[in-house]
Amino acid sequence: MDTGERKVKTRVIVVGAGPVGLTLAGELRLGGVDVVVYDKLPAPSGESRALGFTKRVAELFDQRGLLTRLGDFNWGQQSHFGGLRIDLDALDEEHHGVRGLPQSRTEEMLANWLSELGVPVRRGYEAVGFRETQDGVTVVFEGPQGRHEESAGYLVGCDGGGSTIRTAAGIEAPGWEATRGMYMADITGAEVNQRPIGERVPGGNMVLSISLGDGYYRILIHDKSLRPRPDSEALTFAEVADAWQRMTGESLHHAQPRWMAAFSNAAGLAAEYRRGRVFLAGDAAHNTPPLAGWGLAVGIQDAVNLGWKLAAVIGGSAPEGLLDSYHTERYPLGQQLMRNTHAGSMLYLSGEEMEPLREVMRELVDYKAAAGHLAGMVSGLSVRYDMGSGEHPLLGMRMPPECEVELPDGGRTRVAELLHQARGVFISTGGDGEAERLAAGWSDRVDVVTGSWAPAAEGRPARTLPDAVLVRPDGYIAWAAPGGGDLCEALGRWFGSARAAVDSPAAALS
Repeated sequence: MDTGERKVKTRVIVVGAGPVGLTLAGELRLGGVDVVVYDKLPAPSGESRALGFTKRVAELFDQRGLLTRLGDFNWGQQSHFGGLRIDLDALDEEHHGVRGLPQSRTEEMLANWLSELGVPVRRGYEAVGFRETQDGVTVVFEGPQGRHEESAGYLVGCDGGGSTIRTAAGIEAPGWEATRGMYMADITGAEVNQRPIGERVPGGNMVLSISLGDGYYRILIHDKSLRPRPDSEALTFAEVADAWQRMTGESLHHAQPRWMAAFSNAAGLAAEYRRGRVFLAGDAAHNTPPLAGWGLAVGIQDAVNLGWKLAAVIGGSAPEGLLDSYHTERYPLGQQLMRNTHAGSMLYLSGEEMEPLREVMRELVDYKAAAGHLAGMVSGLSVRYDMGSGEHPLLGMRMPPECEVELPDGGRTRVAELLHQARGVFISTGGDGEAERLAAGWSDRVDVVTGSWAPAAEGRPARTLPDAVLVRPDGYIAWAAPGGGDLCEALGRWFGSARAAVDSPAAALS
């Protein structure tokens, strides 16, 4: 019988070395946590199922100093919801995401980051189960030398839609069963007409094509006649080329695929993102068919939300209850992802019977407020967490990372740069020394910055920014003045107890 006395060698085990698992491991390491990543593949696949990411993911990478590591990339000029174009240039907020960037480049960048941080990524180890002990979790792997066990305090499944970790944890993932198949491939040796946001084909079908550079193209085929197929059934390029010709009249049979894959429209949402010492993130938590990279974007936001919280609890600076906020905050966004995926698919992949609704939606997106609402969901900029009492309009929203603070020494720094180390940040621009003194009680977890807001850069809309603001490590506003509620309460809720007792009238500062 397992007594639970096995020595815990690693604080956190992350299963899955895709973008979500790699991001989470980096976030944990920035928080001072020992973490190891396991993946069943012996080497990165080189596949790029997503070609870029949303504006909010770009901001999250910027907050960690990672965006520039991706090298040259393009900002997408178009956005859509279910094939209905959204005029982003008409909106006050900048919603353009990164487009045409192979997922393999993102994974390579993240893997290099982990290497610098000293996080091991062990490949060729497939998780086959786990058992909880008195003080942790023991994961069983099948690896190059046979069966292998590793123990940790916590386990995070980032192992995809068919998550072994979710199944072993007994967590249900209700959703909908597959009713149709779809094909995706990267090809070369043929010229392909560009369809960057897709082109509807009569009968509820769609094809998408986009240039990847260097003579390669990404093609995606949604054909109602394609049946869902099991993972064990190999896909041939002849099947892909036949489907493309059937949909477009264009022959690609002479092209060569770099890689190809078959998908279905099955989807499922984990009923729990946390069960005890086990967490789920990314597709393991919310598995949806590929649609504009939404699933990847939501998954990376999962990782950034969970990482700092788990690190704080492991480090002893925050109570165990902080971990419950992961499910509380992220599960509703998983529900939104499922709804939006279903709605977008119905708009895009239904027949002519849906045309009256499409006409109504086209009229609606001409209104700035409606377009902004849809764009905010697509870009991730509209995410708002419940921060408790407080009336400041920005409370719970992300702090725009491009905002600059003019420092007392004459220098400038962007909010994104203040978040590079995944610590909380308290920014005071109103000269309120009492608030600054109060925040200093958490200076081992929260950096206190004083100065004034710099004017908005040329071409960007002017913002009304708080006199003072408390920003969580994931970039969301936990308190703001005026009207943000009790500062001491906010600091305690998100960062645990102060280093020393704070005895001041400012303890109820609001």
